[in-house]
Amino acid sequence: MAAHVAKFARATTSSLVLLVLAFVLSIVVTSFGSPDSDALLKFKDQLANNGAINSWNPSVKPCEWERSNWDGVLCLNGSIRGLQLEHMALSGDIDLDALAPLPSFRTLSLMDNNFDGPLPDFKKLGKLKALYLSNNRFSGDIPDNAFEGMGSLKRLYLANNLLTGKIPSSLATLSKLMELKLEGNQFQGQIPNFQQKSMKTVNVASNELEGPIPEALSRLSPHSFAGNKGLCGPPLGPCIPSPPSTPKSNGKKFSILYIVIIILIVLLMLAAIAFAFLLFSRKKCKSRIQRTASSPEENSNKMVASYYRDVHRELSETSSHAKKADHGKLTFLKDDIEKFDLQDLLTASAEVLGSGTFGSSYKAVVVGQPVVVKRYRHMSNVGREEFHEHMRRLGRLKHPNLLPLAAYYNRRDEKLLVTEFAENGSLASHLHGNHSPEEDGLHWHIRLKIVKGVARGLAFLYNELPIIAPHGHLKSSNVLLDESFEPLLTDYALRPVVNPEHAHMFMMAYKSPEYAQQSRTSNKTDIWSFGILILEMLTGKFPENYLTPCYNSDADLAAWVNNMVKEKRTSEVFDKEIVGTKYSKGEMIKLLKIGLSCCEEDVERRLDIKEVVEKIDVLKEGDEDEELYGSEGNAYSVRGNDQEGYSFTVDR
Repeated sequence: MAAHVAKFARATTSSLVLLVLAFVLSIVVTSFGSPDSDALLKFKDQLANNGAINSWNPSVKPCEWERSNWDGVLCLNGSIRGLQLEHMALSGDIDLDALAPLPSFRTLSLMDNNFDGPLPDFKKLGKLKALYLSNNRFSGDIPDNAFEGMGSLKRLYLANNLLTGKIPSSLATLSKLMELKLEGNQFQGQIPNFQQKSMKTVNVASNELEGPIPEALSRLSPHSFAGNKGLCGPPLGPCIPSPPSTPKSNGKKFSILYIVIIILIVLLMLAAIAFAFLLFSRKKCKSRIQRTASSPEENSNKMVASYYRDVHRELSETSSHAKKADHGKLTFLKDDIEKFDLQDLLTASAEVLGSGTFGSSYKAVVVGQPVVVKRYRHMSNVGREEFHEHMRRLGRLKHPNLLPLAAYYNRRDEKLLVTEFAENGSLASHLHGNHSPEEDGLHWHIRLKIVKGVARGLAFLYNELPIIAPHGHLKSSNVLLDESFEPLLTDYALRPVVNPEHAHMFMMAYKSPEYAQQSRTSNKTDIWSFGILILEMLTGKFPENYLTPCYNSDADLAAWVNNMVKEKRTSEVFDKEIVGTKYSKGEMIKLLKIGLSCCEEDVERRLDIKEVVEKIDVLKEGDEDEELYGSEGNAYSVRGNDQEGYSFTVDR
């Protein structure tokens, strides 16, 4: 009996010891964390502005089977499969050494952040299958061997960065590569000879590439190669071979003469075509501006019944497509607007507002609220998920001087963007629209209010969007005015989703001096557009810059203003319809100088957005107690050269 008791006591003691050891081990593991947790926390420590991932708690496991406890962590079977840290405004260092030991790590997405500098050495993550880095500020050349040994890589997104040099040839060695997006950079040279049969998507649009397109990529859409002036071969135009040389001197002379004659004939034909296209585009743009510039009442009265029926017919087609697919619904981005569907649009009363370079727009009163619907037909090159993500990003932008995107609809060949209705129409209609002699033009204090608001809205876009030329299409018809004449920027940040060939032909960013000279835009391109807008508001002249297909110094509003200043005829520059106080003359001169500084052809000498806002913010309206005057007949003089090199001398 005693022996049994002793045996039972020993067994009980052993069990207790094991339980205590297990409890102690669990405390140790919880206290010191798992290797996976330590790796991610080390990675986080190197990031700047990492508040978006404060949920990374070392006392909680990152993964519980398929469920993630940490924001942005992708889990599979209890292991860390990847990171999806998108649109979090992250910056700093990407610590790849911290991620390398994770055995199941296969996906890394850092899209839509603020990372800059050279591309990190991602070869350290040799088993990576997907790498998404689009819409950051990575810059510089990528080493040719940057992707050697990454045989598992299937998807690589580097679009809309500042990358230069040649496309790494090591990408052509990745046998499993399926998707490659390099558009919107500054890559040069030839496209590597891709031979992968698995390649489904390749996009190298809007770079500086040249030479023949590899045969394996010739089946892709021409949109994938648009914006590269030097590329040739299917699916683009044929490559023109250099003419063969002949051994005999007489034959060589004849060959050279023959080539010169051919070149002259081709140049003459091109000049004739360009001239005809210019005349056509000017006529088309002027008629469009005249339609836009007319008053809302005139638009309403002149609304053509047949066009109205077309709108409803097109909406009917859109609605029928919507019923056939789950994704055929309006996606709302604003919570303070009453929801409606395409059928509501179909049955709503509509008023045609006009037709611009992107598409037609009309006003509709839906469930008692006026909205503007704009139809776009030149966004078919962007993928569905990419379009949805970009629209969601635009929907998160909130600023008093941005017209918010209320809702959108996505179909392959057509997009609809829905915004609220701006009571006072566009700035272009007030500057260039027909009004009676009894009606005053825009007062000086209203024009200054509009300039200040546009500057603040543009500065917000520069701060929030990590892309070059964040607006991309700034002009007076894209500045709307609310009931108190507060400016609202519209059609902003659409450049990433507009088909490149259409963007290059019509968007203001591609009419800048730097694009004409270097075939690239810069982070000061929108500043140039803003400068043209300032001069347009001060002079009342419609800028020919809006009409020309590319920058032309002979049709440049800034060049005209500069010439008038040099000829000491500054009094003739200002709009005769400006109404303000007599003490506003000096402020108008200051704003004129700011506008000219924004229009510098040399990008290095051009003001940046911070300088523009600082200079404009200190401008004053003038003494409101003084009597109103029209600028006509009130010439004045500002003599001598100021510190910025301008000389204004006007007859008093």
